[in-house]
Amino acid sequence: MGFPSEMRDAWANRRKSILIASPEEERILNAKRCQEEGVRAGLKAASIACVVSAVPTLIGVRVIPWAKANLNYTAQALIISAASISAYFIVADKTILESARKNSFENYKKEA
Repeated sequence: MGFPSEMRDAWANRRKSILIASPEEERILNAKRCQEEGVRAGLKAASIACVVSAVPTLIGVRVIPWAKANLNYTAQALIISAASISAYFIVADKTILESARKNSFENYKKEA
């Protein structure tokens, strides 16, 4: 009964060796890794920005008379989501560019 697990291991090892068969596939793999790092960093920044913008917005709506009169639930949601969205895109973009720059310098050092 060990034959299927042995075949699975052999197939997995074979697929790993095929994945980085050419420099083109290696570049694609590095690009995917850069994107994943950017998404992770962007989600962290967006969650932090959501909390940091939600607390003063919700407190201000209950304390400041002008905000209480003029900012309904939709306005509050727009303020919080705008901060989160902008944080996500800014941090994801910077992270992707940073890791792409790092990869290009490493490739340059390999070739030289």
